[in-house]
Amino acid sequence: MTDLDPVIHAPARLRIVVVLAELVPGDVIAFPRLRSELDMTAGNLSTHLRKLEDAGYVEVTKTHEKRTPVTYLALSDAGRTALAGYRTALTAILGGTA
Repeated sequence: MTDLDPVIHAPARLRIVVVLAELVPGDVIAFPRLRSELDMTAGNLSTHLRKLEDAGYVEVTKTHEKRTPVTYLALSDAGRTALAGYRTALTAILGGTA
């Protein structure tokens, strides 16, 4: 049996990775926009993003715009590869073809 990536497998993190994967490589999304898209609390989203960032799946860029802190997020190349592997593993478990 194929193992699913435990970092991505948590439902909230899977949702995050899938939304970020919809971005064109090199594009970013602001934290409030992602939070709104996922309908998650800031604390919950931050916790899951930290796990994804620690795994190298998400790139976090913190900056300022007119003295206001802004956080931008993107799926890294490693994150895209991990999601593709997750999809393949899930398809294999379900008995389909990748």
